[in-house]
Order: sequence, then C-alpha cells, then structure tokens
Amino acid sequence: MGFAISDELLGTFAPIVVYWVYSGMYAFLGSFENYRLHSKKDEDDKNLVSKGTVIKGVLLQQTIQAIVAIILFKVTGDGDGTAAVPQSSFIVLAGQFITAMLVLDTWQYFMHRYMHHSKFLYKHIHSQHHRLVVPYAFGALYNHPLEGLLLDTIGGALSFLLSGMSPRVSIFFFSFATIKTVDDHCGLWLPGNLFHVFFQNNTAYHDVHHQLYGSKYNFSQPFFVLWDRILGTYMPYSLETREAGGFEARPTKGYKDD
Repeated sequence: MGFAISDELLGTFAPIVVYWVYSGMYAFLGSFENYRLHSKKDEDDKNLVSKGTVIKGVLLQQTIQAIVAIILFKVTGDGDGTAAVPQSSFIVLAGQFITAMLVLDTWQYFMHRYMHHSKFLYKHIHSQHHRLVVPYAFGALYNHPLEGLLLDTIGGALSFLLSGMSPRVSIFFFSFATIKTVDDHCGLWLPGNLFHVFFQNNTAYHDVHHQLYGSKYNFSQPFFVLWDRILGTYMPYSLETREAGGFEARPTKGYKDD
C-alpha cells in the first residue's frame, strides 16, 4: 500500500520546502562576486540584522502561513479530502493563474505602499523587512509577523479563493510565487535568468526599493509593475557595472534627488 499525501498537505508545505531549497541555491551562488548587485562586504556591513535572526523570523512566518493554509483548506474543502479532482482545461488553469497573480499583486501593492506611508506602521512593522538594506535570497520572507500575515498569508488566501483554483493547482501557484519572491530578493543578476527576461518586476527592480532613495517607489510585488506605473510610483533604473565587479541598479537621472 502506497503512502498518499493529500493536495492540501502539499499545498501547505511544498512552498516552504521550495523556499529553502531555492534560497539555498542562491546562498551558494552568492560567492560569485561578478554577478552581485552589492558586494559581499556591503551585505555584511550594511544589513542591520543577523542571518540567524532572519532565519528565525522566516520560520515563524512560515509556521503562521502553514496554520492559516491548513485552516483555509479545511474550511473550503470537502471534509475528508478524498473527492476526485476535476480535470480543467489549459485555458481555465491559465486564467486561474493570471487571476491569482493579479489579485496577489493588487493586495500586496496597496498594503505595502500603505505600510510605507504610515509612519506608525513603517516604524513598528515594515521597517523590520528593510533592515535588509542589501537583500539576499533566504531573507525574502523576513517580516514582522503581522506583516507576514497581512501581506503574504492573507494575500495568498485571497488569490486562492478569488481565482477558484483547486488545492492541487495551488501547489504549483504558491511554489511558483515563492520562487519568484526569493528570486526578487536574491541580490544576483545571473545570465539566463528567465525571471529577468519575462518580468520587469525582478531582482534589480526590487533592489531599488530597498535603497533609501527608492523607498517610496517600486512597491509592486511579486509579479508585475502594473500598479507602480498606473499610480506614479515606478522608478526607472539602469543596470551598470561596478568598478570592483558585479552590477548596480542605479535610478534614472532626476529620480534619486526627488
């Protein structure tokens, strides 16, 4: 008799496993200085929190995320998890993916922007994430627990519910969203990275937001730049080579002095 793992269980824990495997890969690649957006020295000197603290913070958020996911699947499921999964066409699945991406982007843009514009929320909640002035992969989900709940967990729940996707489809969507989020924080500009080819919202784009001059721009995450462009918070940048090796995302002339 085989051991069956339910879609709900996979939907809960697969993104967590994916997070640590994918970020672990980037932790290894981080030694290649010629592909970094910041030097390793800057990562060590400028960040305001230890990596041990970051790991603990991420594990706490993932624990909360898992609890909410289990409750959500329980409430929306059939009760015993044994019902057959209906087959959906590619068009339906693509529509669910795109809908979920747009819902998640919309929720995160407005919540993220509000946390920057509210001095209280920024000081007591969102500033925790910006202790990583030089982002790195496994710090992608380093947030205040309340922010993790509001932005990521509730945002994810809304994208699941409003898209109408099944728990099986959610395994792939949330794993993909996790990979994208980790990639945006990896701090590396690697050749052949398809996220950099197909998404304007990428590692360099989000790195600009983590710098002091970009803190009121580039709020969009994790997929598109739609809301930044519509609402005037898009900061264009150029990717330039650093003298010591690697790259640097520099804002277009005129923006840095705003």
